[in-house]
Amino acid sequence: MKYYFFLALISFTLISACKNEPKAEPTSEKELSIPEKIAQAHGYDAWKSVKKITFTFKVGRDSTNLGRTWIWEPKTNKITSITQNDTLVYNRNSMDSLALKRNGGFINDRFWILAPFNLIWDANNYTSEHQEGQKAPISGESMQKLTIVYGNEGGYTPGDAYDFYFKDDFILREWVFRKANQAEPSMTTTWEDYMTLEGLKLAQDHRKAEGDFSLNFTNLSVKKE
Repeated sequence: MKYYFFLALISFTLISACKNEPKAEPTSEKELSIPEKIAQAHGYDAWKSVKKITFTFKVGRDSTNLGRTWIWEPKTNKITSITQNDTLVYNRNSMDSLALKRNGGFINDRFWILAPFNLIWDANNYTSEHQEGQKAPISGESMQKLTIVYGNEGGYTPGDAYDFYFKDDFILREWVFRKANQAEPSMTTTWEDYMTLEGLKLAQDHRKAEGDFSLNFTNLSVKKE
């Protein structure tokens, strides 16, 4: 009788111990990479709901300069290109020689307005290096720096390099473009005059240190589904 009582006591103790075991902590989500953090800071999560984005790319603020206007419908990849000379509608999924030529301008202009998102879209096409405590080239402030270098094959910028400067909020403040990954900058500008449209944080102006240059965006609009 004492034997069965002893077994029952052991069983009760084991069951009680199992009940009192601490629960395993839930597995934490995968840490975002630096490029992903930059994209997210600029509203990448909202991009999936964008039906149409419109922007006009201009160099200088001369009112007679109409710039290049683009209407992009990313769900279908339909592009409407409007210049002071003509309007061209094409689909990036099927382009003839005229569309291919015009699309080069679209890729350039889109990169200036949506470079943070290209860090995700182009993730398989570049190598990257992240550094902290780097001196920003225009402001001279201490910032984080992300350098990306595109591969030498394919794309519109083979072998080119970009240095992105940002603070702890991961919002771009300045950048350097280096043609063919050369040591000397090919162009250095700010990222400023941000506005938020439907969750997208977009820089409207890019200026050089000399103050005699402004690459800017007007007619910005975003339509969601």
